[in-house]
Amino acid sequence: MSTERALLIEQVVTAYRERDGYGTIKDAPAWHDLDGAGRTEAFEQTVLARAMEAALDPDGLSTTARAVLDRIVRR
Repeated sequence: MSTERALLIEQVVTAYRERDGYGTIKDAPAWHDLDGAGRTEAFEQTVLARAMEAALDPDGLSTTARAVLDRIVRR
């Protein structure tokens, strides 16, 4: 795998997502730079990353789950 492709996949796998001025979550720009195989690989790595996060979390939550719960509680 090329270094550029690996970096794009890493950017997609991270739980961080930018938001616009209205608080709407924006797509990870790197997602659009990947081909179909790269997107599939990024998805598979994301599933594994979230499972590892949940396994390490005392409450069994991934970073995505924590972010969603945080948004619900703040509303």
